[in-house]
Amino acid sequence: MLLLIPVDQKDVDEAKLTLLEEVKAWALLEMSEGRMQRCEFYDDRTQIKEWVDCVIVQSDKEYIWPFMEENIAVLVAPMQRYIEDIVEAYLFKELHDINV
Repeated sequence: MLLLIPVDQKDVDEAKLTLLEEVKAWALLEMSEGRMQRCEFYDDRTQIKEWVDCVIVQSDKEYIWPFMEENIAVLVAPMQRYIEDIVEAYLFKELHDINV
């Protein structure tokens, strides 16, 4: 499972989830066996050649249609900001689905 997160910097410990319009980098996380296996950063999401399963956004008010058109699921992290917190919330199914 590959998760895509818009973040404010390329540091796995310090990067915070940011609004899509303010994204500085994209964190691509590979989830397997109940944990994060790897985290890679990209300047532009078009650089990612792998199939992304899910993108995590900060708010359900963001412009998410490009992801939906690509059949990428969208989850909202309403309170979580750091990658570690988002991973934990994802594993415990605490992220919210977007209803369109």
